[in-house]
Amino acid sequence: MKLTVFLSILLILCVEIKNAAPLDPLRPTINLGYAQYQGVRLPAGVDQYLGMRYAAPPLAELRFRAPQEPVRTSSVQDASVFGPICVGTGQNVTAKIAEDCLFINVFTPSNATPGSNLPVWVYIQGGAYATNSNANYNGTQVIEESGHEIILVNFNYRVGALGFLAGHKVQQDGDLNVGLLDQRKALQWVQAYIHMFGGNPNHVVIHGASAGAGSVAYHLVAYGGRNDDLFIGAVSESPFWPAQRTRSDSETQCSQFMHAVGCSTMSCLRSADISAIQNAQATSLDPTDPTRTTPSSWEFVPVVDGTLIQDRLYPLFAQERFIRIPLIVGGDTDEGSYFAYNATSPTDISEFFGSLYPRLSPSQLLSINHAYQGMKPVPLHAEYFPATSAAYGDAVFTCPGIHMSTQMTRYQSVGDRKVWSYRYNVQDPKTLRKGLGVPHTFETEAIFGPSYGGGISNSITNINAGIVPIVMNYYISFVKTLDPNSFRVAGAPYWMPWGTGERLKIQTNQTAMEVIPGTQKDRCALWKVLASVMDV
Repeated sequence: MKLTVFLSILLILCVEIKNAAPLDPLRPTINLGYAQYQGVRLPAGVDQYLGMRYAAPPLAELRFRAPQEPVRTSSVQDASVFGPICVGTGQNVTAKIAEDCLFINVFTPSNATPGSNLPVWVYIQGGAYATNSNANYNGTQVIEESGHEIILVNFNYRVGALGFLAGHKVQQDGDLNVGLLDQRKALQWVQAYIHMFGGNPNHVVIHGASAGAGSVAYHLVAYGGRNDDLFIGAVSESPFWPAQRTRSDSETQCSQFMHAVGCSTMSCLRSADISAIQNAQATSLDPTDPTRTTPSSWEFVPVVDGTLIQDRLYPLFAQERFIRIPLIVGGDTDEGSYFAYNATSPTDISEFFGSLYPRLSPSQLLSINHAYQGMKPVPLHAEYFPATSAAYGDAVFTCPGIHMSTQMTRYQSVGDRKVWSYRYNVQDPKTLRKGLGVPHTFETEAIFGPSYGGGISNSITNINAGIVPIVMNYYISFVKTLDPNSFRVAGAPYWMPWGTGERLKIQTNQTAMEVIPGTQKDRCALWKVLASVMDV
């Protein structure tokens, strides 16, 4: 009898040892309850846990539905490599791009413990809501630069039709805006589990770029400005505000999409092969830059659903239906240059905007022409490229950012203003020669470091190398203290908060405060008026 008991205990121990993670100091393991993940310890004093599930695979019956809890598993999961990113518009499923894609990554100091209570930086990638185009940036350098005193988190979310298909049938037998719901699920995951990595769930700062920055705007106004205590600060880097439809506005698009797949019901859509889904939303990529999509692919975007998104962004911010928290809003001098690249009309910019926003009247198109007339030509582009570039950048990126800054500041007292704005104007010889100026989200490598921010600019490692610690430490300071000035690098100017239109111009050897010119304010007033016409 004793021998039987001994053998049974031995068998249990053997099973537990088999399922347990190896005692490898370079492979730290964390138990989240629903799964154990084995990460990697880097020489830089950073542990990275990659490709962890924050939600169940959004497949079959979960396609076009809100994200659900991740499936429980008893075996130790490898967290040494990134999971596949979410398949988007114009893409095919591969080993690195898939429908099963709801993965999250955590970069944390190796010496962090569950009691460390470190500030948490959550990055929401962009991609025009069509792709996951800023996936898997590495947090090692910002953690090192912070003195190993922050944690960085990033994740994937559904995009294209899989993330933003809208219509009556979707609402009746599914969910609208599931891409945004994925993001909120990731933020809820952070609240539940980040303390295990050494993070403070009560000190989470969200940061998004482009569509990720537009997503930040949506989370600020989510549920009419309801505060679910998911974050206490936000950074909106080049906020992307495309034309925003209501659910009913999307009926034609939804019907056309379902017809292209060969379906008339949501049940059929859920059983359809992913290749049929992708073929139905196929579009060509911008030939000038394969990582970016043309405006024609920005068809599946967030819609006003009456619940999560209760109105369009301009009125929501104007009516103070947002969470009041410290905010940084940033942008680049030439936000529209990538996107107007193919605008080569020799006459005016009416054709470009008329095709994108067909409800703009002839007189409204003339007002746009008038606002941007007389701009100097740039190399390698048609005569009206500068005007088209500037107008598009203002309409979709710069003026939405100014609107956010103005409205957030409007409801703060003069001595307690916690909104900061910047214009990134770092000159790169290569992009200047191409006539692209300082393009959209060009500061990314300065934020995360030259080796970790996507490889956009060669000059960031030589003639513009000095801008990296300035930008990075403004960001780190804001993550740590909700003020970009607290830990700014030595020699960096004091960043004044937004008052009546003051922002920081970030430029190599010339970083300083500037006042937004009257011309810019006038143009933004025009786009604010036109927004209601463009949003359908």
